[in-house]
Amino acid sequence: MRRRAADFRRPVRRRFPNWIWVLLGLLSIAGLFLFVLHHNQNEDRVQQPALEKNTRMEQVAREDLNFTQEILSATSFSRQLAEQVTLAKAYVIIAKEHNNLHLAWQLSSKIRSCQLLLSKAAMRGEPITLEEAESIIKSLSSLIFKAQDAHYDVATTIMTMKSHIQALEERANAATVQSTLFGQLAAEALPKSLHCLNVKVTADWLVKPHLQELANEKRNSPRLVDNNLYHFCILSDNVLATSVVVNSTVSNAEHPKQLAFHIVTNGISYGAMQAWFLSNDFKGSTIEVQNIEELSWLNASYAPIVKQLLNPDSRAYYIGGFQESNTEMKLQNPKYLSLLNHLRFYIPQIYPQLEKVVFLDDDVVVQKDLTPLFSLDLHGNVNGAVETCLEAFHRYYKYLNFSNSVISSKIDSQACGWAFGMNVFDLIAWRKANVTARYHYWQEQNADGTLWKLGTLPPGLLTFYGLTEPLDRRWHVLGLGYDLNIDDRLIESAAVIHFNGNMKPWLRLAIGRYKPLWERYVNQSQPYIRECITS
Repeated sequence: MRRRAADFRRPVRRRFPNWIWVLLGLLSIAGLFLFVLHHNQNEDRVQQPALEKNTRMEQVAREDLNFTQEILSATSFSRQLAEQVTLAKAYVIIAKEHNNLHLAWQLSSKIRSCQLLLSKAAMRGEPITLEEAESIIKSLSSLIFKAQDAHYDVATTIMTMKSHIQALEERANAATVQSTLFGQLAAEALPKSLHCLNVKVTADWLVKPHLQELANEKRNSPRLVDNNLYHFCILSDNVLATSVVVNSTVSNAEHPKQLAFHIVTNGISYGAMQAWFLSNDFKGSTIEVQNIEELSWLNASYAPIVKQLLNPDSRAYYIGGFQESNTEMKLQNPKYLSLLNHLRFYIPQIYPQLEKVVFLDDDVVVQKDLTPLFSLDLHGNVNGAVETCLEAFHRYYKYLNFSNSVISSKIDSQACGWAFGMNVFDLIAWRKANVTARYHYWQEQNADGTLWKLGTLPPGLLTFYGLTEPLDRRWHVLGLGYDLNIDDRLIESAAVIHFNGNMKPWLRLAIGRYKPLWERYVNQSQPYIRECITS
């Protein structure tokens, strides 16, 4: 048995020498290495989606972080820093007032550091950590305590802040008034291009006698009193704007030769207005131009508004204190157009033989045929107008002082307001109701300016109270002079669009989106237009 065992062991050693065992060991190690590597790769493949998912979740978490909520949270460092900044700003003001400039500089420096940290947190979308906030909070707290130790107590802080708040309020109010004034001046000032046009057309009126002869011939045209025609009234001193109103009206009328336009302007613009409408054709329509100064009955003994303009006590109220005793009041008033605006309450007196008139402001554009307005049934009312309380808050109490019993005892404060700018006036009903006398009554009641501010809409609301027939709102769409977000569909469906507001279409500050609606009715081929407006 031993021999066999020895014989068995010997052959084995001969078949498997030592180098074989070494090779087998190396292969085993290599196999183990490959197994581990493969195993790790499999783990990486399994873990990679999880890591990507976690990364995405972190990104979403950062994106979803509402920094406003973060800064309002009672437990956040952002809130603590924001509150410290507010308090530190107050102490900066107080330190400067007490000539402690070094402390004010230190506080300002820390305020900037704090604001920078808040900005970074807002940009990255992550909350501020303790490590980031601790040093700034400690240093800013130290400075605030230092300010308090300098006798800047709470009472002093409150009094100082109150005075600064009051000063800021006064500055804000002054800025608001100034902004309104500048906006009004920009709207009322005559642009250089329009001044150029007026000068050229006025020169034509002065140097071309045949224009004045033609005007005299047309003055007594029977078409001006023919109630079978459609009569429109425009009160303006703006030649180009009036031209656009007339041009847009005749361009959209089915029978433009049946239209008659009655224009009243002031003495300064009279020659230019006459020359323009005599020199240009408007599809055969009849056009009359009158000078307000030739209306002899419009005087202080008849019209309260004229009396108030001439009264020294109310002069500052209407024209801001501009006084020149040796000059006629009407001509020296830089806002003379206000008297022209009030002329709308005297349309029956200006045109005693007319029965129905459509009144148009000079800042409107007509897009549809307006002749159907003359066949509307006003149900015995004097004024046909589009109501404005449907789209906003324009009720009577927004325009009038209802604390005055003169108004509150006769007028409903919740009555619906309506718009001037496109109105149908039944002049027969007007004369029957003696509407102009009602206007005189309210104008006299407001001699001291306590019932309403300047303008013609408030007295119009009172004058035509109970005498106004609401029209379909598509007849008259307002707001193109201030509202940037009017629905295009509403504009397209409108018979008349109104550029009420300071952003008039002939000004540079006009809303660009709406300006082409007005410009399409400017005669670009007219030489003076090319020289003054489009050049």
